[in-house]
This record gives sequence, structure tokens and C-alpha cells, in this order.
Amino acid sequence: MKSHHHFHPERRKFLVVVVVGLIAGAVVISGLIRSAESSFFCSLAGSRARAVAEYTATPIQLQAILHYATSKIVPQQSLAEVSVSFNVLKGLSPCNFLVFGLGFDSLMWNSLNPRGTTLFLEEDPKWVQTVLKDAPTLHAHTVRYRTQLQESDHLLSTYKTEPSCAPKKAYLRGNQQCKLALESLPEEVYDKEWDMIMIDAPRGYFPEAPGRMGAIFSAAVMARQRKGSGVTHVFLHDVDRRVEKAFAEEFLCRKYLKKAVGRLWHFEIPPAGVGDDDLNTFC
Repeated sequence: MKSHHHFHPERRKFLVVVVVGLIAGAVVISGLIRSAESSFFCSLAGSRARAVAEYTATPIQLQAILHYATSKIVPQQSLAEVSVSFNVLKGLSPCNFLVFGLGFDSLMWNSLNPRGTTLFLEEDPKWVQTVLKDAPTLHAHTVRYRTQLQESDHLLSTYKTEPSCAPKKAYLRGNQQCKLALESLPEEVYDKEWDMIMIDAPRGYFPEAPGRMGAIFSAAVMARQRKGSGVTHVFLHDVDRRVEKAFAEEFLCRKYLKKAVGRLWHFEIPPAGVGDDDLNTFC
């Protein structure tokens, strides 16, 4: 999620306008949904009063609009890529949204899920402090990864030999035997069912970096263990890179790939055992 790219002024201005428009659109859409629902059960006068209140932006949305309208830094994902997740959020929000990574787009994601739960997981404690200094309302945790990118081929070729990595037995909390399992995340990560999971971190562009192998595997386990209705929407960024693509095809599955835009893949993963799903394989 961190970005060191330099943007041309014209492109920056365009993206700022787009991001602010998306956030403002989320305010209007959430108000329309809630006012429509309330009209079935309440008097006309009461509905109108509530509708006015629902159109009022939340504090985090107002902060996001001000931030992006005055900032020289824009989200790292392209408009087309952001729109994929935004279109899903329009139908699900308020929802539980788990984001691997903390960066210049975090305030945007938080504001697009008003009244929902948006949680960010970041590997670098100094970077967490930097981001939260300007956006203290974001809910973020520092997490530890046990993998390195240079281990990716070995992990992919040997995980099937470890029983606690197997699809039928895989779990996350305390699973030290399976190196791909994120076993020491904050308790609230394990205690919630996540409707949307965005994987845009940790770093995966040099050999000693943690890589996204564990995040991808753990997202698949969370989705397969879902008890509630519906699917889990998983968004994976940087699929132009070999490791991200290989682990996505192994654990998130081509058959669940719903949309591919730019460097972003969107999966809709059902709970294990739904439909023709084979409990003995991830895909």
C-alpha cells in the first residue's frame, strides 16, 4: 500500500476529483438505502427527518474528502481497480472489511464503508505511526509474518505435506505447524467473519520481504470457514507478479475469479462444502 510514485499534476488532480466523488457517492448511496428501508416501517414525517440525517456524512467521510482534496498524494490503485471494490462495497456496506496493508488509500477505504468495520493490518510499526498521525481514526494493527518471499516456491511445493495446512484441517489461530497460516493476528481478526478482504500487503518485491503467501492462504481459510450466508469477497492486488499469481491460483482458485481489472483480481469464495466444492482441495 505504500507508494513512492510521482504523479503528473493533471493525473493527480483527476484522481483527487474521482476519489472525492466516490466518497461523496458513498454518502448519498448509504443515505438512499437506509431512508428507503425506514420508509416501510415509519411515518412519512419521521422518514423524511431520518432521511435528512442519513444524508449527513460521517466524520470519517468528511475527513477523507478534506484529506484527498488537499493532498498531493493519491491512492496507489488505479480508478478502474478501485471501482471494482467500490462497486461491491455499495451493495454490502456496512460490512466487515479486512485490509492487508496501510497506506495512502486507507482513509478512502474506511470512508467507503460508513458505519461498518474496517480493519487494517500492517507489517511496519513505524509506517503505522506515520499514517495514524494524519488519520488517527483509522483502526490498524501491526502484524508479524513468518515467511520470506525467497521461500515462496518451497512453501508452495511442500504445504501439502503438513496436515495442518490441508483444506479440511487448516486453521489460523495458534497454528504454528503450517507456516502459511497467520497464527498470531489480533483476536478481533479471528472473532469476526469478514465480508471483504483486500490483500495489498505485505511487501513482496525483494527476497527478504514477507511476501503475500501467508495473507493469501489465510484469506482462503477465512473464506472457507465462513458460517454466515453469502460468499467472501477477496481482492488481490499486484497479480502481475509471479508469486501473487501462483498463490492465488492455488488457494483462491480460478473458478472463483469474478473480475480481473488491471493488476487486481476479485474472487467470490463460498464456504467449504457449498455446491460442488471438494473439501480435500482448495480449488
